[in-house]
Amino acid sequence: MLSERPAFAIAPTNRSIGRPRQLWLPFQAIDPRCARRPQQPFYRPHFPFASFLMQMDGVPDPPAPNYVSPLSTRYASAAMRSNFADEARFRTWRQLWYVLAESERELGLDITEAQVRALREAADPHYPLPLREAAAYEKRLRHDVMAHVHALGDQVPVARPIIHLGATSCFVTDNSELVQQRRALELLSPTLWLAIRALAEFAGRYRDLATLAYTHFQAAQPTTVGKRACLWIQDLMMDALQLEAAAASLRFRGVKGTTGTQASFLALFHGDHDKVKQLDEVVTRKMGFAQVFPVTGQTYPRKQDFVVLAALAGVGQSAAKFAHDVRLLQHLKEVEEPFEVEQVGSSAMAYKRNPMRSERINSLARFLQTLLLNPAETASTQWLERTLDDSANRRLAISEAFLATDAILQLVLNVSRGLVVYPNVIRKHLREELPFMATEHILMRAVQAGGDRQTLHEALRQHSVAAGRRVKQDGLENDLLERVRSDARFAAVHDSLDGLCDGALFIGRAPEQVDDFLKEHVWPALESRRELLDACERGAAAGVLRV
Repeated sequence: MLSERPAFAIAPTNRSIGRPRQLWLPFQAIDPRCARRPQQPFYRPHFPFASFLMQMDGVPDPPAPNYVSPLSTRYASAAMRSNFADEARFRTWRQLWYVLAESERELGLDITEAQVRALREAADPHYPLPLREAAAYEKRLRHDVMAHVHALGDQVPVARPIIHLGATSCFVTDNSELVQQRRALELLSPTLWLAIRALAEFAGRYRDLATLAYTHFQAAQPTTVGKRACLWIQDLMMDALQLEAAAASLRFRGVKGTTGTQASFLALFHGDHDKVKQLDEVVTRKMGFAQVFPVTGQTYPRKQDFVVLAALAGVGQSAAKFAHDVRLLQHLKEVEEPFEVEQVGSSAMAYKRNPMRSERINSLARFLQTLLLNPAETASTQWLERTLDDSANRRLAISEAFLATDAILQLVLNVSRGLVVYPNVIRKHLREELPFMATEHILMRAVQAGGDRQTLHEALRQHSVAAGRRVKQDGLENDLLERVRSDARFAAVHDSLDGLCDGALFIGRAPEQVDDFLKEHVWPALESRRELLDACERGAAAGVLRV
């Protein structure tokens, strides 16, 4: 993103008051290679008179250190940051002004080919964008859209008379935001599907690795590692489909005028209603949208923002569930998120392997889900045709929601691709709990061999209580099977005890469920998007963490 103010460096001058004066000049004036502003200025005046002299000489005060969102500096991808940068927004304004003028000319307004050509050139991504000049206009006019209208008019004076003809500010602000949202949804969707693909491969690999299931975070009837991953996949697939639905249903505001009545355009076309309708349709189509709101006030309905952010918040929910599970499993030392060769877990405890990626997912997801309240409140508090109290709120909530979702999905993809499984630890935990879970199998087999069900049930209860006390109070291993093996009442099943505690007997259809789910639901969905996902893999550093 280009800065509205230049980077600054120190340049000495010949004048001095008590000590050599130093002026702030653009870095480029000293070294054209310096294109980025430092985080801290090299020099700030230490007395007011120095600042006064700078202003007198027309040199701006040194820039104060600015707050920048961590979503920009640490978490979100370059593509998503670029999409919501001011430069992208303002260039979309120029594209809208060009498309509007071209369409108005095609429908018969007195606009010349030279004017349209000038606006087309100015809408080119490589055309200079006069941010400093626009900022100067905005300081005078206190209106961002008109500031850019004037800045554009200065660049292409031939088109100045017809820029923004018939339009209101929301023609560029609302429509450009919808373009940004559409692009952002297109960026998020492939990343999410790539994470689903990584988890599907993981689920298939561990389809039949028996593991303890947990309800209330207490040991429960076993499942498999792959089956548990399918639960994550199912949630994420619901989100992926919701993102695609949000993108497909996204409607353009179009060309509606100041209060949505299109009165200004009706006047321009001398009362020709058909041409006004055509203008709305043509501009919508040229901007790449299939649908346009049939009626609006000054703005497009803010309810659409809620629908979009609800889809993003859904991603946050599923990602948070996934990350919580990984953190719990890492505590159990059964499954871990990736840990790099030189990664440091703690500045004090050198042995630590903290699940920082999953913790960051949870942190960002919590932030994302709170943002859903903003569009809900905005949609419900818009007065009549429009109030401006939506503006500042939406600038914050919508862009931050997309940046946060992008950061979350980069993390989910990174973790999904690097999950580490420890089968021996999983089997150890299973062995510690399976004897208790196997008591019903042992009881049934012993009864079938001629034993008394009630007597054997009470014996198993007493043995289980004693084994549990040994585990919890003494910290020793579970010896339930040894107790049963030494009890003559269970002599008929002594030889089959180990087989009765095989984990495979307790996982039901979990492996087959994995196979069916992947075959019938996941792989077909991924195959239909294969070209998109492969292109995403080739063209971006998806899932590569910035920090």
